[in-house]
Amino acid sequence: MTEQASNGAAQDGQNAQFSLQRIYVRDLSFEAPKAPEIFRQDWKPSVQLDLNTKQKPLSGGDFYEVVLTLSVTVKTGEEVAFIAEVQQAGIFLIKGLDAEAMAHTLGAFCPSLLFPYAREALDNLVVRGSFPALMLAPVNFDVLYAQELARMQAEGQASGTVQ
Repeated sequence: MTEQASNGAAQDGQNAQFSLQRIYVRDLSFEAPKAPEIFRQDWKPSVQLDLNTKQKPLSGGDFYEVVLTLSVTVKTGEEVAFIAEVQQAGIFLIKGLDAEAMAHTLGAFCPSLLFPYAREALDNLVVRGSFPALMLAPVNFDVLYAQELARMQAEGQASGTVQ
């Protein structure tokens, strides 16, 4: 019986399918509220990067939209030099995965595929605003996913002890 169960799991893994269908920019914005005065100041930037991911199933079966949002606020001194945001999205065909593998794929693997596109779109936007390129470092989405999972489990245990 154990052999049959493991063979079934192996067959499910063999039937797993992953395909990137489309990558697109969902939203893009840029503000330079202190331009042109900001260009005359000494450039000593402080960068704040906020990163967020969302995913949702699409109609038509095994298709999912994953949206990676990068929001950057750059200040020089107390002045906001610019605010830039990109929502980079992708449509993925994913089937044959168990719930845990599906959650990891949507929460870590898909965003890691979208990140280079989002970084490039954000960098181009900043340069077109006449600011130096951002050159954002790579992000380890596996680590971020694991941290979020641990946080959710800790909250679940904490709320479980309260009840």
